[in-house]
Amino acid sequence: METKEQQPTIEQPNPTGWEREMIEKLAFAALTEQQKARRWGNFFKLCMFAYLIGIFVMMSYPHFKDGMSDNSKPHTAIVNIQGMIAENEEANADTIIEGMRDAVKDEQTKGIILKINSPGGSPVQSAYVYDEIRRIKKQHPQLPIYAVVSDICASGGYYIASASDKIFVNQASLIGSIGVIMNGFGFVDVIKKVGVERRLLTAGAHKAMLDPFSPAKEDENVYMQSLLNGVHQQFIDAVKAGRGKRLIETKDTFSGLVWTGAEGVKLGLADGFGTVDSVARDVIGTEDTIDFTPQEQLLDKLAGKLGASFGHAFSSAFQNITLR
Repeated sequence: METKEQQPTIEQPNPTGWEREMIEKLAFAALTEQQKARRWGNFFKLCMFAYLIGIFVMMSYPHFKDGMSDNSKPHTAIVNIQGMIAENEEANADTIIEGMRDAVKDEQTKGIILKINSPGGSPVQSAYVYDEIRRIKKQHPQLPIYAVVSDICASGGYYIASASDKIFVNQASLIGSIGVIMNGFGFVDVIKKVGVERRLLTAGAHKAMLDPFSPAKEDENVYMQSLLNGVHQQFIDAVKAGRGKRLIETKDTFSGLVWTGAEGVKLGLADGFGTVDSVARDVIGTEDTIDFTPQEQLLDKLAGKLGASFGHAFSSAFQNITLR
């Protein structure tokens, strides 16, 4: 009987005890490192997520005192007017008015302080705020609105302050500058000296009025001066209406001069000396103050400081956050 030849078998390598132990340790170490990396990744994502949530909560409730918000007890509302007053600046009419209106809506607001440190700016923006203060005072006569000046309250800043019930200053503050200015340059002689020919076409006799490369025209100067005088008179009328009999008029009152806070009190441009805290405590009668100045959006700040590309990347990173 024929029998099939038995095929030789290939023995698989059988690791010894120490080899097996080494392989197991390496595999376990790799797994442990992977788990650690995943946990750290999740930890940082959670931190970023919590940070962004905190920022959005702060933007939703922008009224803070010493980092905490407590609108449940009587307080004085603070609205900051800092820097140049202009539509595209931090101190613009929309922002200031929004802060005042929010303060009025709060039932625990016992008074409003306009904290002013401004050299002035747009007469239009200043007039908007002035009119809003007068409107609020008419609708809420029991709610005092005070202006507290730090370093300077001049021109448009004083325009706004004059609408308040009282103006408080420091002895060294600068206030006043009740005037209007328009400035520019003339380069007519310069371009002649360097041999430049000015070519200007207009449709309308005065379309190029105040062109710096063309000679000034007397009739246009007279016209522009009349416009400035008109705006100046509006400023004067607003200050007189706001200050009333407290204002001691002299030949220099509306000349554009500025005075120290101490001189301003004597001239009736201000009512007394005080700080935000002292006015809130001693005049309005509240220990607590809450800042009602609307805050700039976080992403707008980041985009403005670091560039639009970074702001876009930041938004994209937030949208792509996942938890594993």
